[in-house]
Amino acid sequence: MPVLAGCAVPHPPIIVPAVGKGEERVISKTIEAYREVARRIAALQPDTLVIMSPHATAYLDYFHIAPGPGATGDLSQFNAPQTRCAVDYDQELVAAICRQAADRDIPAGTEGEKDPSLDHGTMVPLSFICEQIPRPRIVRLGLSWLPPLTHYRLGEAIAAAADKLGRRIVFVASGDLSHRLSELGSYGYDPAGPQFDEQVTQAFASGDFGVLLRFEESFCEAAGECGLRSFITMAGALDGRPVSSELLSHEGPWGVGYGVAWFSPKDGADPHRRFGQAYVAEQLASATKARAGQDPLVQLARFSIEHRLSTGHTARWPSDVPAELLESLPSEALDTRAGAFVSLHKDGRLRGCIGTILPTASCLGEEIVRNAVSAALDDPRFDPVAPSELPRLIYSVDVLSAPEPIAGPDELDPARYGVIVSCGNRRGLLLPDLDGVDTVDQQIDIARRKGGIGAGEPYRLERFTVVRHT
Repeated sequence: MPVLAGCAVPHPPIIVPAVGKGEERVISKTIEAYREVARRIAALQPDTLVIMSPHATAYLDYFHIAPGPGATGDLSQFNAPQTRCAVDYDQELVAAICRQAADRDIPAGTEGEKDPSLDHGTMVPLSFICEQIPRPRIVRLGLSWLPPLTHYRLGEAIAAAADKLGRRIVFVASGDLSHRLSELGSYGYDPAGPQFDEQVTQAFASGDFGVLLRFEESFCEAAGECGLRSFITMAGALDGRPVSSELLSHEGPWGVGYGVAWFSPKDGADPHRRFGQAYVAEQLASATKARAGQDPLVQLARFSIEHRLSTGHTARWPSDVPAELLESLPSEALDTRAGAFVSLHKDGRLRGCIGTILPTASCLGEEIVRNAVSAALDDPRFDPVAPSELPRLIYSVDVLSAPEPIAGPDELDPARYGVIVSCGNRRGLLLPDLDGVDTVDQQIDIARRKGGIGAGEPYRLERFTVVRHT
């Protein structure tokens, strides 16, 4: 049994007495639960702790694992330099994790360390653990902005590496819950905050890790979550194992949710707890169902991408389009010109979105053929779509009306109109009716930043409507 246990713990520095100076008594249940977790870890006598922290070195598309023989850290940035900790790194396990990640095409490694000292997301858990284990051996990882499923698969790689070396590990998933539980907090209030905490703590109590994979990205952003990807990676390390789950505490007096949970795996295997596999199957079924009722314009976008990935060249309009598909297209695709955006989603998250504000092709159909390929291969935010991803992609096509100038924000409605913000030759566009964009100010601000327009620069506004095809 290489993974002896997993735990989810928060990391507010104020919980450490030298920082809190008495204020920490407000979250005494969290402190009590934390100390219980530290005692349980010590009783298991693990060879190594694997600690994942949202405040360690992080990259968009890469998991950083701290290199070298060891590190030290303190809480001097929180006026408590006397709270110090030293750890040894399990370099052999680090190398094994890197190999297992590479075998799974997960980008992870020790390159690109920004700060070798222990971050506070690692220091706070260690301040409790080191009371029981004075100088623990650890592996320290940062999060990435890769999809939740990739974090889960990294957890599987960590368990496989420990198993191969015969390491007995405990996975410490460091992370707070929502930062938007109350107007009293520094991040304000959002209804998604309490909802997020309730759903995550229920998942902790029941051990239903599948819940953690299914959160919509916009919901997580609205909730201001912190530790979800740490929790998901821990869940992956326990994949396929029967688990006893305990929610030891949950508090949120300062507008931030602090949850402490303990997960103890049992001997044997439980095929019903392969949450990563189940999630992939769900997403594949959802994509298959969506495909069955696809609008002809969406079918055209899908055909264009699949043709490009299978043949290596973009479909010629209209000669490469199958006759049956061509005949099913509405007349506007053949005899009108319009700007269009093609969006791709995979596993509930954006996978690519590229479009044109004004028409650039002979007709709407050709516009969609071109923009679909660009969305799949040329969106700078993402790697190009691989053929293996095609069965899980969900497509949408937005056809734009001609933009019209407006006098000001009063003529906008983020549910009805898209917006174009322009300053000189720079301009940013935002489509209407997007999750998490509820106000005109939000809409303008996002579009302005997309166009590289500074907050104090003058700008012009245009609006447009969209017909969305799914």
